[in-house]
Amino acid sequence: QVPLVESGGGSVQPGGSMSLSCAPSGMIFRVFAMGWYRQVPGKERELVAITFDAGSTHLEDSVKGRFVISRDNALNTAYLQMNNLRPEDAATYYCYVELTFGAPRIWGQGIQVTVSS
Repeated sequence: QVPLVESGGGSVQPGGSMSLSCAPSGMIFRVFAMGWYRQVPGKERELVAITFDAGSTHLEDSVKGRFVISRDNALNTAYLQMNNLRPEDAATYYCYVELTFGAPRIWGQGIQVTVSS
């Protein structure tokens, strides 16, 4: 297992912005896919966004137009810029990576995002 280094999170008011970052630690040549899921207590973990090494990205409809996912392939780091945050975006955000296509996902510890006034 490769530990993931996550940063960001915290508390913000509705309409505010916040960014998360995620990177596998150690010497990793290339990462096929990186992204985030989020989860609130009592609910299933849901996909938020994915970025692939070829440059394509996917954002769930619930965050399209508000969140941007990007990555720096040289640093193998993914970034999630969250804008116009809503109370329903509050959750624990889990970063994951797939080192190669079809490889088991490696999960981060999770970062809490709170959106409240």
